[in-house]
Amino acid sequence: MIGVNLVGLALIALIVWWFWLYRPPQTTLDESGLVIRVENGIYQPSHIKVPANQPFSLQFLRTDASPCSEMLLIPDLQLSEALPLNKSKSIKLPALAKGTYVFHCQMQMYRGQLVVE
Repeated sequence: MIGVNLVGLALIALIVWWFWLYRPPQTTLDESGLVIRVENGIYQPSHIKVPANQPFSLQFLRTDASPCSEMLLIPDLQLSEALPLNKSKSIKLPALAKGTYVFHCQMQMYRGQLVVE
């Protein structure tokens, strides 16, 4: 009985860590550009640091055939873009004020953040 409780507590701790405490590494957008891969249910990289008050482009490459991965939404910018399968798509974004802008698919299963500094 104690073993079952310990396993249950370990699973609860893992769930809390994964959904609320885990922070993926942050990738900085530089002059050479950045390709964001859409595959296996995630955006890779998913946390991207970009400069404030400068327009920039993000390059997306969707290799995941899931229908959910087809759309990219950035709600704060009222942006909705279709991502073609196995083709790269460039998304041009305006100069943004400092802050965090989330992006996701239409069901919010694929998630990422733009951190503007």
